[in-house]
Amino acid sequence: MFPRSWTSAAAPWVALALAVFGLLGVWAFVDLTPEVSGDFFFAEDDPQLQASRQIAERYGSGSLIVVRAADLRGDRDAYEERIESLTEALAAIDGISATYSITTDDPNISPLFRRVLLTPDSSATNVILTVEDADPEALLVSLEQLIEAHDGPDLDIVMSGVPVIVELIRRNLFRDLVIFSLAAALVFGILIALIYRDAAIVVGTLTTCFVSVSATLMITQVLGVGIGLLTANLVTIVFVLTLSHVVFLTANWLRVSQTETDKGEALRQGVQHTLESSFWSMTTTLLGFLSLLVATAKPLRELGIAGAIGTLTAIAVAYTVYPAFLGRWASARARPERVTEVGSPAGSNMVVGVTAAIVVLLGVGTLRVDTDPGLLTYFAKGGELRDGLERIDADGGSSALDIIIRDAEGGRIDSDVVFQKMQAMQAALEADSAVGVVLGPSVLLEHARTLPLARFMSLEVLLDMASNPQLGSVGLGYVSEERDEGHYFLRMREAVDEPSRDAVTDRLRSHVREAGLEPVLVGGLWDLQAQLGKLILASLKIGIGGLLLLFLGVAFVVSRSLATTARMWVCLAGIPLVVLGIFGHLGIAIDIITSPAANVALAMGVDSMIHLVVRVRRLTSSGVPAPWAVALSQIRAPVLGATGIICAGFGIFVLSTFPPTQRFGLAVILGTVTAATMALVVLPRMVSRPVASESQVTAA
Repeated sequence: MFPRSWTSAAAPWVALALAVFGLLGVWAFVDLTPEVSGDFFFAEDDPQLQASRQIAERYGSGSLIVVRAADLRGDRDAYEERIESLTEALAAIDGISATYSITTDDPNISPLFRRVLLTPDSSATNVILTVEDADPEALLVSLEQLIEAHDGPDLDIVMSGVPVIVELIRRNLFRDLVIFSLAAALVFGILIALIYRDAAIVVGTLTTCFVSVSATLMITQVLGVGIGLLTANLVTIVFVLTLSHVVFLTANWLRVSQTETDKGEALRQGVQHTLESSFWSMTTTLLGFLSLLVATAKPLRELGIAGAIGTLTAIAVAYTVYPAFLGRWASARARPERVTEVGSPAGSNMVVGVTAAIVVLLGVGTLRVDTDPGLLTYFAKGGELRDGLERIDADGGSSALDIIIRDAEGGRIDSDVVFQKMQAMQAALEADSAVGVVLGPSVLLEHARTLPLARFMSLEVLLDMASNPQLGSVGLGYVSEERDEGHYFLRMREAVDEPSRDAVTDRLRSHVREAGLEPVLVGGLWDLQAQLGKLILASLKIGIGGLLLLFLGVAFVVSRSLATTARMWVCLAGIPLVVLGIFGHLGIAIDIITSPAANVALAMGVDSMIHLVVRVRRLTSSGVPAPWAVALSQIRAPVLGATGIICAGFGIFVLSTFPPTQRFGLAVILGTVTAATMALVVLPRMVSRPVASESQVTAA
């Protein structure tokens, strides 16, 4: 039934129409704008957010933006006039609830404003902005326009803060999604044309991939899975998943067509020879994506759902849409298959041994993989944006950390005894190399004591005054209404070399305890980044480890041999060792955007090996001598073709100005090349056999 519909005159045109309508549907109904939340990529129901949510409920959830303005003229009076003009303009922007600068508050007499407004560079000061319920996209545009108007020969202005950083990440993701996905598709098409030199195959491949991508995007949209941090690369991932089925189907169809003149029968046999391998390759990839559903980070779960949908869509579209082009328009040009020796036992042992040594050497680097990169690593070194963020980070830190404390003996925050303990803790925190600015009840009370007649008032009265609505209720941001807890806000330095964020946080907790206080809650962006690093590491272990474990069963089903299963598993295990090991040796961070790349490359390695081993099994059952040599000659071209296409397509990502996109592309390239090497060089030499004749290859 299917072969008849595939060879009908209307079939290719129907497929093209599906692609056109699919792309139009994506344009009309799918929102491709990535969603990046201010909670550092966690969903509201994620357990990692519990502490941060509790802190926000008790002490407010406003975000701060630091605008650093450096004097380039050396005229202090003129500089203050410019800062006053800048402050007034910033205060007028929608979403900015409060502004503080040297022209609104005197840092020379206030311990509070001295900490937040002054910098180690005497020529530069800060303007602090409080943001409440603002659209980050609109806010950043307004800020950029205003800063551009004031930046120039008189002032050097840079800014940082959670709303700014998150919006810049979202903007970079969207740009790369559009530009590099389209560019990768173009490169895929050019390389397919160079490899097959057949317009029908090129049009059919691109049509099939476009249908698969558009169907995946629309299904995920219907299910409420939007474009996020990881699903921003979904277009290219689904393109590659579909392309894998297409390449191997094309190779088998070309081989069968050399001896079978009936197009329908050739297509039927081509599908029959490929479908089993494709099914098991799809199964392993599907299980790999589904393993991400156990993660608690929202982006990982979204990728798990979207990737599973894309995996199913890819195989369904590849076997329903693409055959129409093979059955009607494509011409099966003879492509001779050359059988070469797999290798002598001695030579094979040498190749396997050298490869094993290289994998082990590179694999040692996995112990050094950094899955907890700082915010600065999301922006390119040497860039204007990165330089500005580094200056602010060096001045007073760029990542927020909230610590809620109480007295170990149950004392009130506004008592003299507890106040002295908080001052000791404040000094210890500020002396820590990872900590920049520290604000809390002790600083607030020190500031309050600078007010007229304050020295005649008790700490309790001063806190009551600071909590009065007429004074903006600022005190409620630092102490609880019951006066039994205090809130400390820290700006952490991202550029400081530390063993881990957890180690720093534990050290800060010890500072609190040594002062006679207790840390009740710890939250904020710094803590969420630490939690995210753990989740990235866990997802790598679960995703890669789970896929390797599941592959044992799939490998045995396709090979029907325990020995071959073991060899396949060893080769496959080498892929993540090489990718992650190289990243570890080179000190390249594995951020949440980069982390799925190893799984994508692993899926490609599964594809190559499964197609090779299934072909070996079929040749063996047909009585063909030297089945490994024959199968290798038949699989080599599609594996090399797919590897070249994928590497070129993802190579474009390396040209991105967004480091996570660069790292994602590099990881996929490394994994794909390693997978091809394992499938074509290592695995056959682990089971080398005598060479067949040319006639045996054609007969097979």
